Amino acid sequence: MGIFTGLFKSRDKPSDSTVGSGYRFLMGGTTSGKSVTERSAMQMTAVHSCVRILSEAVASLPLHLYKQTETSKEKAIDHPLYLLLHDEPNPEMTSFVFRETLMTHLLLWGNAYAQIIRNGKGEVIGLYPLMPNRMGVDRDKNGALYYIYTVTTGDAMKGNQVKLHSSEVLHIPGLGFDGLVGYSPIAMAKNAIGMAIACEEYGAKFFANGAAPSGVLEHPGTLKDPVRIRESWQQTFGGSSNSHKVAVLEEGMKYTPISISPEQAQFLETRKFQINEIARIFRVPPHMVGDLEKSSFSNIEQQSLEFVKYTLDPWVLRIEQSMIRSLLTKEEKKKYFIKFNVDGLLRGDYQSRMNGYATGRQNGWMSANDIRELENLDRIPKSEGGDLYLINGNMLPLKDAGAYANKTTKGEEENKNEEVLEVEESNSDKSKDTGGSAGENPVPKWHNR
Repeated sequence: MGIFTGLFKSRDKPSDSTVGSGYRFLMGGTTSGKSVTERSAMQMTAVHSCVRILSEAVASLPLHLYKQTETSKEKAIDHPLYLLLHDEPNPEMTSFVFRETLMTHLLLWGNAYAQIIRNGKGEVIGLYPLMPNRMGVDRDKNGALYYIYTVTTGDAMKGNQVKLHSSEVLHIPGLGFDGLVGYSPIAMAKNAIGMAIACEEYGAKFFANGAAPSGVLEHPGTLKDPVRIRESWQQTFGGSSNSHKVAVLEEGMKYTPISISPEQAQFLETRKFQINEIARIFRVPPHMVGDLEKSSFSNIEQQSLEFVKYTLDPWVLRIEQSMIRSLLTKEEKKKYFIKFNVDGLLRGDYQSRMNGYATGRQNGWMSANDIRELENLDRIPKSEGGDLYLINGNMLPLKDAGAYANKTTKGEEENKNEEVLEVEESNSDKSKDTGGSAGENPVPKWHNR
């Protein structure tokens, strides 16, 4: 243990956590000249859309605590943690709002924190989300992790801090370099988001200036007050409400535009690309943020299934394992586990589901009640065969192929004897008619003549 203690002591503390300004070296200024923070990024429609899609998708999934039995699993409804995760983590919010908040923190700050409230028995009785930008992560002299949270009133920092033990914090880290704290996707992609903000601001100013390119007012002589003329021009023709007005120039003045048009600058193409760039950061299909250019009826369902498999599943698994690690005791981990149900999102269209159910029913691995539960229908009573598993009678194991050809039942043996007796009687009658004995070939009548 001394070796491991020394190892923990020698490791650098996770200084890249989200405490105060320790994270700000990744935020702030960008090459586009626009400052990017978590809050300013959410003013971008593409960022807001991606964060909302992912957070609402995770929050809408059913979350259950299961107990592992000898043969299967069952919902641990009697466990006090079940109600917290499924319905109400604290008296102030529902499970949906709680998980939506944690997922939003993960997408913007790269970390999600929640304070764990326990009773005298050590049971979890409450979960309260904590703001990631007020949380710090550090190690004590023994190498154990602890958390420092800055208490605030509204937006004003009080300055007093609360030290929390690692057992008192549910910490869900995002993608990071040390496995302890995650890095903000917004901070890591700040240049792409900053460029999108710059493009949006350019478009807004373009229309604010009357949707006309800027230029130069040329005068053949010397002006005594050029500032007054510029301001008069801006007041008369500036702004979208003054666009397309007819300008009257006096004293030989001439207007020469010097800016290129938005089409020449590929303004619209740049904005569209930046939307796809932001969707790529969060791994959200473009059609889910309103870009249907490369989507069709034939591939949009497949893109939705890939969204669940490659986008939601990693986030869901990250949350599940963090909850199991922090909320269950060592003994409970042996028989309990926490699981999101994503089956509803993986369901195909009605015809595809019915074909799949028919295959499962005919091959004996689904009963009528199994199918009805997946379709949210009432169960058929067991006495009426709702739990029966059926299989086609003409299907046999390969090793039994041809076995029935060598087996005869008692009834089949009696039928066979009766058939033989009938054949013998038939041959006897034929022998009498032809004058021969049974078993001899009868002589044709024309031969006797």
